[in-house]
Amino acid sequence: MPHRHAGAAVVFEGHAFADGSLLAQALTHRSAGSPHNERLEFLGDALLNLIIAEQLYLRWPKADEGAMTRARAELVRESALAEVARTLELGTRLTLGPGEMKTGGHRRDSILADALEAIIAALYLDGGFDACRNIVLAWFEPLLAALPPLHQVGKDAKTRLQEWLQARQLPLPVYTLAEESGDDHDRRFRVACTLGEPEISSEGNGTSRRGAEQAAAEAALAQLPQRPVK
Repeated sequence: MPHRHAGAAVVFEGHAFADGSLLAQALTHRSAGSPHNERLEFLGDALLNLIIAEQLYLRWPKADEGAMTRARAELVRESALAEVARTLELGTRLTLGPGEMKTGGHRRDSILADALEAIIAALYLDGGFDACRNIVLAWFEPLLAALPPLHQVGKDAKTRLQEWLQARQLPLPVYTLAEESGDDHDRRFRVACTLGEPEISSEGNGTSRRGAEQAAAEAALAQLPQRPVK
Protein backbone atom coordinates (compact mmCIF):
# COMPACT_ATOMS: atom_id res chain seq x y z
CA MET A 1 0.00 0.00 0.00
CA PRO A 2 1.06 3.62 -0.42
CA HIS A 3 3.46 4.93 2.21
CA ARG A 4 6.03 7.64 2.66
CA HIS A 5 9.69 6.94 2.86
CA ALA A 6 12.73 9.05 3.62
CA GLY A 7 12.71 11.18 0.43
CA ALA A 8 9.06 12.13 0.84
CA ALA A 9 8.26 10.23 -2.36
CA VAL A 10 5.03 8.26 -2.36
CA VAL A 11 5.62 4.53 -2.84
CA PHE A 12 2.87 2.24 -4.08
CA GLU A 13 3.40 -1.46 -4.82
CA GLY A 14 7.13 -0.87 -5.20
CA HIS A 15 6.76 2.17 -7.47
CA ALA A 16 8.06 5.50 -6.11
CA PHE A 17 5.84 8.19 -7.57
CA ALA A 18 7.71 11.24 -8.81
CA ASP A 19 4.34 13.00 -8.76
CA GLY A 20 2.45 11.86 -5.69
CA SER A 21 -0.57 13.92 -6.67
CA LEU A 22 -1.33 11.40 -9.41
CA LEU A 23 -1.82 8.65 -6.85
CA ALA A 24 -3.89 10.92 -4.62
CA GLN A 25 -6.14 11.79 -7.56
CA ALA A 26 -6.47 8.12 -8.53
CA LEU A 27 -7.75 7.35 -5.04
CA THR A 28 -10.26 10.23 -4.98
CA HIS A 29 -13.87 9.47 -5.87
CA ARG A 30 -15.89 12.21 -7.55
CA SER A 31 -18.11 12.44 -4.47
CA ALA A 32 -15.14 14.02 -2.67
CA GLY A 33 -14.77 16.83 -5.22
CA SER A 34 -12.08 17.64 -7.77
CA PRO A 35 -9.61 16.58 -8.92
CA HIS A 36 -11.16 13.11 -8.90
CA ASN A 37 -10.27 9.88 -10.66
CA GLU A 38 -12.73 9.65 -13.58
CA ARG A 39 -10.33 10.86 -16.29
CA LEU A 40 -7.62 8.54 -14.97
CA GLU A 41 -10.14 5.71 -14.90
CA PHE A 42 -10.82 6.24 -18.63
CA LEU A 43 -7.13 5.94 -19.48
CA GLY A 44 -6.54 3.06 -17.08
CA ASP A 45 -9.34 1.02 -18.61
CA ALA A 46 -7.67 1.23 -22.03
CA LEU A 47 -4.24 0.42 -20.59
CA LEU A 48 -5.53 -2.61 -18.70
CA ASN A 49 -7.26 -3.98 -21.78
CA LEU A 50 -4.03 -3.58 -23.76
CA ILE A 51 -1.86 -5.24 -21.11
CA ILE A 52 -4.20 -8.20 -20.72
CA ALA A 53 -4.69 -8.54 -24.49
CA GLU A 54 -0.94 -8.62 -25.02
CA GLN A 55 -0.49 -11.32 -22.39
CA LEU A 56 -3.23 -13.51 -23.83
CA TYR A 57 -1.74 -13.12 -27.30
CA LEU A 58 1.68 -14.21 -26.03
CA ARG A 59 0.47 -17.03 -23.77
CA TRP A 60 -2.09 -18.54 -26.14
CA PRO A 61 -0.38 -18.75 -29.55
CA LYS A 62 -3.13 -21.06 -30.90
CA ALA A 63 -6.15 -19.15 -29.59
CA ASP A 64 -8.45 -17.39 -32.01
CA GLU A 65 -9.80 -13.88 -31.59
CA GLY A 66 -13.05 -15.06 -30.03
CA ALA A 67 -11.36 -17.06 -27.26
CA MET A 68 -8.97 -14.25 -26.43
CA THR A 69 -11.82 -11.72 -26.37
CA ARG A 70 -13.82 -13.89 -23.96
CA ALA A 71 -10.79 -14.44 -21.73
CA ARG A 72 -10.02 -10.73 -21.63
CA ALA A 73 -13.62 -9.96 -20.69
CA GLU A 74 -13.36 -12.49 -17.86
CA LEU A 75 -10.22 -10.85 -16.50
CA VAL A 76 -11.24 -7.19 -16.73
CA ARG A 77 -14.86 -7.48 -15.55
CA GLU A 78 -15.84 -5.28 -12.65
CA SER A 79 -15.94 -8.03 -10.03
CA ALA A 80 -12.45 -9.26 -10.97
CA LEU A 81 -11.02 -5.76 -10.72
CA ALA A 82 -12.74 -5.24 -7.38
CA GLU A 83 -11.18 -8.42 -6.00
CA VAL A 84 -7.72 -7.26 -7.09
CA ALA A 85 -8.43 -3.92 -5.43
CA ARG A 86 -9.36 -5.71 -2.21
CA THR A 87 -6.08 -7.64 -2.18
CA LEU A 88 -4.36 -4.24 -2.36
CA GLU A 89 -6.64 -2.92 0.41
CA LEU A 90 -7.61 0.06 -1.74
CA GLY A 91 -10.87 0.53 0.13
CA THR A 92 -9.03 1.85 3.18
CA ARG A 93 -7.14 4.39 1.03
CA LEU A 94 -10.03 5.88 -0.93
CA THR A 95 -11.07 9.49 -0.48
CA LEU A 96 -14.87 9.57 -0.56
CA GLY A 97 -17.52 12.17 0.01
CA PRO A 98 -19.63 11.99 3.21
CA GLY A 99 -22.53 10.27 1.43
CA GLU A 100 -20.40 7.51 -0.05
CA MET A 101 -18.59 7.02 3.25
CA LYS A 102 -21.89 6.63 5.06
CA THR A 103 -23.21 4.05 2.60
CA GLY A 104 -20.04 1.94 2.54
CA GLY A 105 -18.69 3.10 -0.82
CA HIS A 106 -15.21 1.82 0.04
CA ARG A 107 -16.61 -1.73 -0.22
CA ARG A 108 -18.57 -1.28 -3.45
CA ASP A 109 -17.30 -3.21 -6.48
CA SER A 110 -17.84 -0.35 -8.92
CA ILE A 111 -15.89 2.17 -6.85
CA LEU A 112 -13.04 -0.25 -6.16
CA ALA A 113 -12.79 -1.27 -9.83
CA ASP A 114 -12.76 2.35 -10.98
CA ALA A 115 -10.04 3.21 -8.48
CA LEU A 116 -7.89 0.31 -9.65
CA GLU A 117 -8.15 1.48 -13.27
CA ALA A 118 -7.29 5.01 -12.19
CA ILE A 119 -4.19 3.78 -10.36
CA ILE A 120 -3.10 1.91 -13.49
CA ALA A 121 -3.27 5.19 -15.39
CA ALA A 122 -1.37 6.99 -12.64
CA LEU A 123 1.39 4.36 -12.77
CA TYR A 124 1.63 4.77 -16.54
CA LEU A 125 1.73 8.58 -16.47
CA ASP A 126 4.32 8.62 -13.71
CA GLY A 127 6.57 5.70 -14.66
CA GLY A 128 5.90 4.79 -18.28
CA PHE A 129 4.33 1.76 -19.91
CA ASP A 130 6.90 -0.90 -18.95
CA ALA A 131 6.79 -0.04 -15.25
CA CYS A 132 2.99 0.04 -15.34
CA ARG A 133 2.75 -3.29 -17.17
CA ASN A 134 5.12 -5.07 -14.77
CA ILE A 135 3.10 -4.03 -11.73
CA VAL A 136 -0.27 -4.79 -13.33
CA LEU A 137 0.86 -8.24 -14.47
CA ALA A 138 1.97 -9.07 -10.93
CA TRP A 139 -1.54 -8.19 -9.72
CA PHE A 140 -3.28 -10.22 -12.40
CA GLU A 141 -0.96 -13.24 -12.57
CA PRO A 142 -3.15 -15.32 -10.21
CA LEU A 143 -6.19 -14.62 -12.41
CA LEU A 144 -4.27 -15.38 -15.59
CA ALA A 145 -2.98 -18.63 -14.11
CA ALA A 146 -6.49 -19.61 -13.01
CA LEU A 147 -8.08 -19.24 -16.44
CA PRO A 148 -9.91 -22.41 -17.50
CA PRO A 149 -8.79 -24.46 -20.52
CA LEU A 150 -9.08 -22.67 -23.83
CA HIS A 151 -12.28 -24.47 -24.88
CA GLN A 152 -14.00 -23.44 -21.63
CA VAL A 153 -13.07 -19.77 -21.63
CA GLY A 154 -16.12 -17.58 -21.28
CA LYS A 155 -18.13 -20.20 -19.38
CA ASP A 156 -18.89 -19.31 -15.80
CA ALA A 157 -17.98 -21.56 -12.88
CA LYS A 158 -21.50 -22.99 -12.41
CA THR A 159 -21.65 -23.99 -16.06
CA ARG A 160 -18.19 -25.59 -15.97
CA LEU A 161 -19.06 -27.52 -12.82
CA GLN A 162 -22.35 -28.72 -14.29
CA GLU A 163 -20.65 -29.84 -17.52
CA TRP A 164 -17.96 -31.71 -15.58
CA LEU A 165 -20.60 -33.64 -13.64
CA GLN A 166 -22.86 -34.28 -16.64
CA ALA A 167 -19.95 -35.63 -18.68
CA ARG A 168 -19.46 -38.25 -15.96
CA GLN A 169 -23.19 -38.87 -15.44
CA LEU A 170 -23.00 -37.66 -11.85
CA PRO A 171 -25.69 -35.81 -9.84
CA LEU A 172 -25.82 -32.03 -10.23
CA PRO A 173 -24.74 -29.76 -7.36
CA VAL A 174 -27.10 -28.28 -4.80
CA TYR A 175 -26.73 -24.60 -3.86
CA THR A 176 -27.98 -23.45 -0.46
CA LEU A 177 -28.08 -19.93 0.95
CA ALA A 178 -26.09 -20.17 4.19
CA GLU A 179 -26.12 -16.53 5.24
CA GLU A 180 -27.41 -13.14 4.11
CA SER A 181 -26.20 -10.04 5.92
CA GLY A 182 -25.65 -6.30 5.63
CA ASP A 183 -27.84 -3.32 4.90
CA ASP A 184 -29.87 -2.87 1.73
CA HIS A 185 -27.07 -0.88 0.08
CA ASP A 186 -24.37 -3.37 1.09
CA ARG A 187 -25.77 -6.90 1.04
CA ARG A 188 -23.46 -9.88 1.47
CA PHE A 189 -24.34 -13.49 0.68
CA ARG A 190 -22.72 -16.79 1.63
CA VAL A 191 -23.75 -19.85 -0.36
CA ALA A 192 -22.88 -23.52 0.14
CA CYS A 193 -22.37 -25.86 -2.82
CA THR A 194 -22.78 -29.58 -2.15
CA LEU A 195 -21.90 -32.45 -4.48
CA GLY A 196 -23.11 -35.99 -3.84
CA GLU A 197 -20.46 -37.67 -5.98
CA PRO A 198 -17.66 -36.96 -5.53
CA GLU A 199 -18.52 -35.85 -1.99
CA ILE A 200 -17.47 -32.22 -1.96
CA SER A 201 -18.69 -29.21 -0.01
CA SER A 202 -17.63 -25.65 -0.66
CA GLU A 203 -18.71 -22.12 0.13
CA GLY A 204 -18.62 -18.81 -1.71
CA ASN A 205 -19.25 -15.19 -0.80
CA GLY A 206 -20.52 -12.33 -2.91
CA THR A 207 -22.51 -9.13 -3.07
CA SER A 208 -25.34 -11.04 -4.79
CA ARG A 209 -26.66 -14.56 -4.38
CA ARG A 210 -25.67 -15.37 -7.95
CA GLY A 211 -22.14 -14.10 -7.34
CA ALA A 212 -21.86 -16.19 -4.18
CA GLU A 213 -23.06 -19.27 -6.07
CA GLN A 214 -20.42 -18.69 -8.73
CA ALA A 215 -17.74 -18.37 -6.05
CA ALA A 216 -18.93 -21.59 -4.39
CA ALA A 217 -18.87 -23.41 -7.74
CA GLU A 218 -15.33 -22.14 -8.39
CA ALA A 219 -14.26 -23.47 -4.99
CA ALA A 220 -15.86 -26.85 -5.78
CA LEU A 221 -14.10 -27.00 -9.16
CA ALA A 222 -10.77 -26.55 -7.39
CA GLN A 223 -11.47 -29.70 -5.34
CA LEU A 224 -12.50 -31.96 -8.21
CA PRO A 225 -10.30 -34.97 -8.97
CA GLN A 226 -8.65 -34.70 -12.35
CA ARG A 227 -9.89 -38.02 -13.64
CA PRO A 228 -10.89 -38.68 -17.25
CA VAL A 229 -14.45 -38.91 -18.46
CA LYS A 230 -15.81 -42.44 -18.33
